[in-house]
This record gives sequence, C-alpha cells and structure tokens, in this order.
Amino acid sequence: MNETELKEQICDVCHKMWQLGWVAANDGNVSVKLEDGTFFATPTGISKSFITPEKLVRINAQGEVLEGQEGYRPSSEIKMHLRCYQERADVGAVVHAHPPTATGFAVAHLDMDRYNMIETVLTLGSVPVTPYGTPSTYEVPEAIAPYLQEHDALLLMNHGALTVGCDLITAYYRMETLELNAKISLVAHLLGGEREISRENIDRLCSMREGYGITGRHPGFKHYREEK
Repeated sequence: MNETELKEQICDVCHKMWQLGWVAANDGNVSVKLEDGTFFATPTGISKSFITPEKLVRINAQGEVLEGQEGYRPSSEIKMHLRCYQERADVGAVVHAHPPTATGFAVAHLDMDRYNMIETVLTLGSVPVTPYGTPSTYEVPEAIAPYLQEHDALLLMNHGALTVGCDLITAYYRMETLELNAKISLVAHLLGGEREISRENIDRLCSMREGYGITGRHPGFKHYREEK
C-alpha cells in the first residue's frame, strides 16, 4: 500500500468511527507507522467526520511535525501512541476512541476479564482497565506501558479505549470487537449474568490463534481470575 492509499484508509477508519458513534466533536485519534520510521497521525481539533488526506500530518518519533498543512499538528495524546510503538516493535497502527459501551466499563472501573465470547477469546483475551492518567500528559503513556506487552486492547480509566495492531485495519477491527463484546456483556448481565467458556475450551481457543494467522499479543489463560 502506497502512502496515498494509506492516507485514504486512515480517513475511512476515522469516518467509520464517527458514523458508529465512537467519537464526538474532536474526540479520538489514529496513527500509522511508516517504513521509514515516521508516522501519519490525525490532527488535533478536527472531527473525525471531516478528516481528509491532506489534513493528516507526518511526524517523527518525538512527535515533531515533518509534513502537514500550516497550523496542523497531532493531538496532544500522540504521546500515548508513540509509547505503543516504543514498547512494541510489532505495532504498526494505534486507534484511540470512546466507544460508548466499552468506555462505560472504563468509567465504571470494570475490566473485561470475562472469557465469554469465542471471537473475543481468540482475538483479544482479557482487556484490563489501565490506571487513570490526565490526557495530554505523560501520565497516560506511563499508565498503559505495563499492559502493552500482553494486551492489544486496553480500557483507559474514565477516558476511553485503545487498540493496537500490525496494521491499521487490524487495530480498527480490535476496537470493533472490543465494543461489540462490551455490548454483549452488558446485555448478558441484564439477562441474569454472563456464563463463561470452560477453561478447557479457552485453552483450545488460545492454541488456535496461530493457525488462524492472528497477530499481536494475548494474555492467555494465566490472566483468568484466580477464584475461577
């Protein structure tokens, strides 16, 4: 994929996030790592519904703008994105959004450590709530860093959600999976409670990841709650 196509893909993802109601006003941000070690990032102060290719900025690993229209700069939350790339050489894209149901778990300080959906067990495993960090500060990168080695999806306490992937579509799909699973978990709770998959079958599902070509990290069964 050349840079023109990649910019179009970033815009498509931004538009989808807005259409799905994962972002409002200027919420959320997207970044993608390029082969030369620089990054495309969405600019601050612009609704994801209005993003067009020429509005994207190219930055370096320090967050400095290398290319972009005058006055355009990345979100102050780019620090969070850059920490993901710093911690994980396999990360090629980062998506941050506020999907309502998953963010509800983050606001309630409830992790999604429930192995209840086959697809979620395969692709995400448990999803932790990271400690609170004030947006635009280095508190957020420091809060997420310990979790990045084993998780591709994180709930940001009182804030939103973060997903990473080897490429942009993978990171975006993980956000879709996270939000759908949050909705299903909430409905199951309203219907009397979630019924989790057996340990034997969870182990079988985890062992199938390689065969399905699923990339990224997975906490595996060891993060399953001890009392279970």
